[in-house]
Amino acid sequence: MKTLFEEIKASIKNNYNQDRSFWRPVLPWGGVFTIKAGRKAVSCTPLYVEIRLKNTCTIDGFLMLLYVILNENENFPRELSLHFGREFVDCFLYLMDTYSFTTVKLLWIWDKMEKQQYKSEVHKASLIIDLFGNEHDNFTKNLENLMSTIQESYCSNWRCPTRVQEDQQRTINIKCGGLREFSQRVFCHGAPPFVVLNMQHWKSEDLAYVPYYLDLSDHKYLLEGATLFNKEEHHYSAAFQIDGHWMHYDGLRNVNLILLNKPPEFLLLSSLVYIRATEK
Repeated sequence: MKTLFEEIKASIKNNYNQDRSFWRPVLPWGGVFTIKAGRKAVSCTPLYVEIRLKNTCTIDGFLMLLYVILNENENFPRELSLHFGREFVDCFLYLMDTYSFTTVKLLWIWDKMEKQQYKSEVHKASLIIDLFGNEHDNFTKNLENLMSTIQESYCSNWRCPTRVQEDQQRTINIKCGGLREFSQRVFCHGAPPFVVLNMQHWKSEDLAYVPYYLDLSDHKYLLEGATLFNKEEHHYSAAFQIDGHWMHYDGLRNVNLILLNKPPEFLLLSSLVYIRATEK
């Protein structure tokens, strides 16, 4: 049985110009998980027999990118198991490959997110989990062990009460620096398999101008994908490449995985995702 990743690669190889989409929906927006209620469930208060997910685009794009990353390098599942846990990685890959997309979202919500990161309520017989918000709050902030970096800065004034400062960050933001002299920022736990750069909503057309590789902590990182933001719909989607072909994933659309000829228009660039290059 082929994995989802192998199916996507095969669809690219066998692609015809008139059909540039994957043959079935992948990670559709939202989701419904039905609970098989037994005697114990009947006595629970409040009682609900299904879980409904809303506004899942704040994690969907990154889950798609994470799946691609885990399949890009045979060593990445082992490395990411050190940060996510072996059971999580194995379960995540199994659920994606068996098209259990609602369950894979629940895996991330319950295993990696804090309760205060989402809203939930019981309505009639359904538990509704609403992930409306910002994808960096719902996903990248939960990568603190993987992405945490540290940097020292020095003030030229010897009388400065905070002449030497140490700054630790859990995410990587692209923004202007200050007037202090900064040392090279280094990863706290070694060079991770991938890094996510918060691009603060650049336009997606700028994707052609961003670097396709980065040198970080003596390692080379290659551009693997990006997450995009539709300001009018307050909706996130993602783009990634497989075998040199760029694909656009948008869980809100009926045909939600298509090959790209050019970057999607009228979307803002939210994040860039780079993977560590294989050492030769």
